[in-house]
Amino acid sequence: MLLKPLVTLGFLVLAATSAGAAGPNQTIAERAAALGPGQYIWQTKSPSTGRVLLTIDLTSQRAMVYREGVLIAASTISTGSTGRETPTGVFTVLEKQVMHRSITYDNAPMPYMQRLTSKGVAIHGGDLPGYAASHGCIRLPKEFAKQLYAITEIGTPVMITDDAEIAEQRRKQTEFQRASEQYSQAMAEQQAAANRALIEFNKAKAEHERIRKQHEAELAKYKSEFAPK
Repeated sequence: MLLKPLVTLGFLVLAATSAGAAGPNQTIAERAAALGPGQYIWQTKSPSTGRVLLTIDLTSQRAMVYREGVLIAASTISTGSTGRETPTGVFTVLEKQVMHRSITYDNAPMPYMQRLTSKGVAIHGGDLPGYAASHGCIRLPKEFAKQLYAITEIGTPVMITDDAEIAEQRRKQTEFQRASEQYSQAMAEQQAAANRALIEFNKAKAEHERIRKQHEAELAKYKSEFAPK
């Protein structure tokens, strides 16, 4: 499943933590690239209704929140470390708990937990050292996790990608586009050939009709000349 273009927005404010020195006319996407560990941005005047989509980029360690296709928030994250990688794909929120404790990892707190898989991969507030360091979950700044928790629901889609995944999707898209163009070209060539054949057929038909009429005229003339007087 391919991502919508990031939409440029007006003036932004930072929620809870500062994203550093950024120009007032920069988009959320531009500011997101400059965020440090634990930092995030959330547009305070974002729409309050509409479908929510969360995208997770494992390569850049960024989360992006969209509402009705408009980018409204971005955050740094920490995902699965080597050997415990966060899976890629399209998921949905399966379960939500304001405070969940991990049965697997020593009762570790997972505030504002949103479960994505039956094997325990979830989104929740946690430590963000600036690199992938979790056991597979997606850690967010706690305040960001709280705000995200407030606007999602069971079934909210979450798209997790990395550079390899994006490259593969682009490759498939390119192949599909090439196949579509080849199909369109083949259909156009077939249509052109059919049109030429039809033109030739109509020419032959017209010539046949001309010869038939000429023969009938000659036959009528012959009959008139040699008919008994």
